[in-house]
Amino acid sequence: MEESKMIAIEQSAAYQELVTKRTKYNRTMAIIMMAVYFIFIALIAFNPSLLATKVSEGSVLSVGILGGFITIVFAFILTGIYVNRANTEFDSLTNQIKEANA
Repeated sequence: MEESKMIAIEQSAAYQELVTKRTKYNRTMAIIMMAVYFIFIALIAFNPSLLATKVSEGSVLSVGILGGFITIVFAFILTGIYVNRANTEFDSLTNQIKEANA
């Protein structure tokens, strides 16, 4: 691609909008996931007895195992949410940029 065309794309309003929205969204999603993971790790470090507690009487499932499972499932859910937005809003903006600079 020509350098002048790349500069024109980088200076376009649609490209700036895409970069801004995607950056904010990526940071928000990363902070949410790190917070969930940090809370789980903090519980392991500072309150291991809570995580050793059984979910119910006679259960072999502990709160720690359930928390770990929920953390993993939450990561998959966040990934799905991100992919959905990337496939709709971000791809739409990318296509607008491509069409404008074709």
